[in-house]
Amino acid sequence: MKKTLIGGQAVIEGVMMRGRSNVAIAVRSKDGINLACKKVSPFTDKYPVFKLPILRGMVSLVESLVIGVNAINYSAEISGQLVEEEPSKFDRTLEKIFGDRLNNVLLAFSLIISLGFAVLLFFILPTWSANLIKRFTNSGFLLNIIEGVIRVAIFLIYLIAISGMKDIRRVFEYHGAEHKTIHCYEHEEKLTPENARKYSTLHPRCGTNFLFLVMVVSILLFSIFSWPGFWMRVILRIVLLPLVAGISYELIRWAGKSESRLARAIAYPGMMLQKLTTREPDDLQLEVAIASLRSILEVEGDNDIIP
Repeated sequence: MKKTLIGGQAVIEGVMMRGRSNVAIAVRSKDGINLACKKVSPFTDKYPVFKLPILRGMVSLVESLVIGVNAINYSAEISGQLVEEEPSKFDRTLEKIFGDRLNNVLLAFSLIISLGFAVLLFFILPTWSANLIKRFTNSGFLLNIIEGVIRVAIFLIYLIAISGMKDIRRVFEYHGAEHKTIHCYEHEEKLTPENARKYSTLHPRCGTNFLFLVMVVSILLFSIFSWPGFWMRVILRIVLLPLVAGISYELIRWAGKSESRLARAIAYPGMMLQKLTTREPDDLQLEVAIASLRSILEVEGDNDIIP
């Protein structure tokens, strides 16, 4: 069984697959499967220092966010779920100010809003909640552990809440199609819905695993520090977030190519969480995922084995 670096992401009525230097997005619309393949220039190619362990995880997180938001916007437009409206006065003003850079500005704004929401929900809120318990204990270690438990609980509640939404369930089905397709490729079988259908919707290199590892690593890393003032704690957590992401990236990369018991143990909680973020796809959804993966293989060839 081969181990590949190809990863993916479910989008609206479609799947995005990413190779070493290309991204393919397959989206099903009323006209069939629409496919787009775009070359990307990894930051690590321009600055080799960022290929070093830990650093590459920090860079990968930012690149994945940018590529992911672009993929979702593209899929919304192609699938017909993004309705074009007559530009408002405000839209025309923005176009006049930013010109051709408007899309990049809007993308940056979307990322800032998304990251801000994530920091508020998963870092500031747990820290504030744990601070309320400070009156009962002066142990900085214990307070950090309580904060981490609250963070994981919020994460689980969030996943359970969105998994009940109809549109999100469709995305989760495409998430399952993405995993089944990659499993099929890793087992070196012909990429067909029939072959992919039998594989699991769970995969050790899933982004859900990464997010859970971020939670766990943050608990361990933050527990090293004492319990200073509230805002100092918030700033400390934001500053350390890239380091947490870098460590988590190395763990999930290692777990994705190792067959050891330790690797399976590290991946297990995230794999169980994928039961919330994936659903069984139908053959039409598998066709979309396969089209996306085939596009990457046609462009990059079969040279994506993990070294």
